[in-house]
Amino acid sequence: MTARRYRRAADYLAAAMIYLRDNVLLHEPLRPEHLKPRLLGHWGTCPGITYVYRGLNRLVRDTGQRTLLVTGPGHGAPAIHANLWLEGTHAAVDPALSRDAAGLASLVRRFSWPGGFPSHLSPEVPGVIHEGGELGYALATAFGAVADDPGLLAACVVGDGEAETGPTAAAWQARTFFDDPGNGTVLPILHLNGYKISSPTVLSTLDDQDLITYFRGIGWSPQVIDVTTTAHPDAVLDAALALAHTTRERWPLILLRSPKGWGVPAHDLDGKPLAGTFNAHQVPLEAEQLPLIERWLRSYRPEELFTDDGEPLPDLLDELPPPELRLGRVPQANGGQLRRDLPLPDLAPYAAPTDEPASPTATAGAWLTRLMADTEATRDFRIVCPDELASNKLDEVLTVTGRAFTRKVDGYTEHLAPDGRVLEVLSEHLCQGVLQGYLLTGRHGLFPCYEAFASIVDSMVNQHAKFLKMSSEVAWRAPVASLNYLLTSEGWRQEHNGYSHQGPGFLNNLLTKKQSVARVYLPPDANTLLVALRHCLASTGRINLVVASKNAGPQWLDLDAAQRHFDAGAGVWEDVGQPDVVLACAGGVPTVETVAAARLLAEHAPDLRVRLTNVVDLLSLAPDTRHPHGLSASYFACCFGEDVPVVFAFHGYPSAVHVTLHGRPDTERFHVHGYREEGTTTTPFDLLVRNEMSRFDLAADALRRVGRDGDAMIARRDELRARAYHDGVDPPEVT
Repeated sequence: MTARRYRRAADYLAAAMIYLRDNVLLHEPLRPEHLKPRLLGHWGTCPGITYVYRGLNRLVRDTGQRTLLVTGPGHGAPAIHANLWLEGTHAAVDPALSRDAAGLASLVRRFSWPGGFPSHLSPEVPGVIHEGGELGYALATAFGAVADDPGLLAACVVGDGEAETGPTAAAWQARTFFDDPGNGTVLPILHLNGYKISSPTVLSTLDDQDLITYFRGIGWSPQVIDVTTTAHPDAVLDAALALAHTTRERWPLILLRSPKGWGVPAHDLDGKPLAGTFNAHQVPLEAEQLPLIERWLRSYRPEELFTDDGEPLPDLLDELPPPELRLGRVPQANGGQLRRDLPLPDLAPYAAPTDEPASPTATAGAWLTRLMADTEATRDFRIVCPDELASNKLDEVLTVTGRAFTRKVDGYTEHLAPDGRVLEVLSEHLCQGVLQGYLLTGRHGLFPCYEAFASIVDSMVNQHAKFLKMSSEVAWRAPVASLNYLLTSEGWRQEHNGYSHQGPGFLNNLLTKKQSVARVYLPPDANTLLVALRHCLASTGRINLVVASKNAGPQWLDLDAAQRHFDAGAGVWEDVGQPDVVLACAGGVPTVETVAAARLLAEHAPDLRVRLTNVVDLLSLAPDTRHPHGLSASYFACCFGEDVPVVFAFHGYPSAVHVTLHGRPDTERFHVHGYREEGTTTTPFDLLVRNEMSRFDLAADALRRVGRDGDAMIARRDELRARAYHDGVDPPEVT
């Protein structure tokens, strides 16, 4: 009976948050002015979320199990807010949300109100590491949260609409990589309430036996709770937890069936069906239906649940776990408080000599191997990668840890280990979700990926960037480790894989993020890559993008010079006093081509004064008034001159440079060469020529910008290109 009273209280508060601005306990008849002028929120999933929350409270209270709740349908935020207020967590971080009439009035009014809480979960909400605004990756995030934390249970509510997404489909397989005693346990709760916004959900149309067969087939042990028929739901939860603690062969999974909008009236005043239909998904009753809204809200009998002073009656609070174990207070939900600095190894033993070619990623791989070894005891550093570690020449780390894999494999394998700290799975979505969960619960990680396919997680990155931005504005949230991408197998050296693998667009997406969050680094060689990775892995609250080549190339800078260059963001590599033209470059291949172009100009136009500038921090191009990494006006002039043309060889789309330069004076003098969406399976030189990025194109453009003839450069380019077409390989002159 107390459990039902608790759910009534939470459901009433959730409905009140959607509808009311005043008269929150209905002490007087409901009038139009008591309603919010804009009715926003999603009622349909709220009663089911409260059902789960109450059940987990009882489980935690009786067992002491440390539990994190990950809520996939984050649009059910009113239910989470209601439970956080009842358990006192809201008041613990914001005294204005006290458990009394004033705090209740503040909670109800703030929801979906200007300056208040948004309609979805967000970093302002205690206990939250996943917003659930974009559906699909709650389950992956839950797996990341329990990695290397054997005492943690992550209960993850997966909406049946969310379950239709690709990221969720991949995440059901994640237990393959985390089914090891060194990790915690994920308890998925598939919430089957039948409908999404306006149509049925796929899984809700399957009967229980079909669902059980499906999930058993992929390794889970499903348990069914139907809120209308299950006599003892707590016993099902108890059995699930017992199964989680006694065997890892099949993890428990709850199939929770509840009516859509459970508790709402059956019909509105016009006869439109509400209860158990998609019409209950968002705001079931509009303001014009005031009498029915009042009847519905009063059906919860708030006078039986709260005192006249707005305090929950004592028996409701008996449902709660001890304060330190309440779902809103689990430390992992504010992971920055748990984060420890990584023991980053000294770079010097791993630096590449400047007198011979070296692979930047292989050089970095040796350093990362040391870092992986040094974190074996603390187990707070992981690498996630879509089956590309060896391809990207980072596989030396597998000498000190394995690829996480817990199932028996019949056949030849290499470097598999149940407790491995490398996740290799052909789902960028799963890699991203796992790493987000890992970082947000206080740990560190790196995401190496083929450059062209990082864009698969563009929208997930958008959501994480928003989470970081909002977290930085919440006083009680501590900063978490940065999300670090190492994009390699980059487009300029994907001539063998062809057009499908040639795409630098992920970088452009990062440039749309807040200046407090996003950083983009284009190290020109191995030593600068080492410096960049050390910087990124030491940082917090950022999304760091590092793009580097895996192919052996020139080493332009020793380690000390690389550090100075990285710290400056950009620098002059060859100076001639007042230049006639500036050759600038950013990225490994563009740097090679630009240096070669400078040599061509020195040979064919020795009187031309050419300044050579390299950019490693792309955002240093921005004005320092607009971005914290922007170069000062005086240093920018030192690098790029004044009133002289700049021919800029850029790793990605030219638009990225123009966007970054916005706000600088005379940006029309920058003539940017980059990837122009021309590609195929060809030779590296031909790929450069197709995009007008070869050394000959750069030199010819520089000559034209100062009024000279560049036709000889183009003629030589075309001659060498013809030889490549004839021989099938690039001529030695360009290799």
